[in-house]
Amino acid sequence: MTEPGRAPPLTEPPPALGLGLGRVHARRLREVYRSAGWPCCDAIEIDLLAAGLLERVRCAQGRETLRVTDAGIAHIAVALVVNRSALSAHEALVERVAREMTRAGRIAWRGLSLRARVPGATPADKPRWCMARPDVFSIRNTSVEAYAHPVVHEVKVSRADLLGDLRKPAKRAAYLDLGGECWYVLGQDGRGRAIAAPEEVPADCGVMVLENDRLHVARAALHRPTERLPFAVWMALAKAQPVRGFDEEAQDLLCDAAHG
Repeated sequence: MTEPGRAPPLTEPPPALGLGLGRVHARRLREVYRSAGWPCCDAIEIDLLAAGLLERVRCAQGRETLRVTDAGIAHIAVALVVNRSALSAHEALVERVAREMTRAGRIAWRGLSLRARVPGATPADKPRWCMARPDVFSIRNTSVEAYAHPVVHEVKVSRADLLGDLRKPAKRAAYLDLGGECWYVLGQDGRGRAIAAPEEVPADCGVMVLENDRLHVARAALHRPTERLPFAVWMALAKAQPVRGFDEEAQDLLCDAAHG
């Protein structure tokens, strides 16, 4: 018998349904958990209902809403642990790349928001401005603008995240506009393998991979000469805190360059 106030299930799915649930399903579960539970009636919702992670609840007036089951709560908890682990791995690799840049005599920043110019949707359209947020942005430790040699490093520890990023040409164009070189730094999967092959990254970007706890250059980046950085970028660098480890007097030089 069906409990009062609860809609009868469409079917009785077996305990181990074997559905391939991904990030989008975990995200929907969190959205339902935080909301009033109004149904969307889409394929994601059907997957979650069939897996027993959501259930339908009917009020006395006949309106049907969704409720996250105990199994759904457990699924959310596991997904959050995985997300935190991936975030920690990403932050650790970002820190490592930034440190490598400082050891190479460069000044590095993490998580800057920089204004970049990207081409329009068609060749006839004017270029447009956007905000780019590279994982690591670095320049040479110099006060001579022509020698700054800006470089962008974008760090990826998830294959899905990398492929999603590569489907956004405007984002990559923004990185190329900011730096004389753009690199993708690829982490490892659960089996210790690189999350992608260098050939999967567009040829205008360099590729670094993490292997045996060391960063290796899998393909060099194309170098594009940059004579000067936009004033807004200099101001952003002057205001931001760089990674510790370089000559602290360099920040004073940046401030002088930005205001001079």
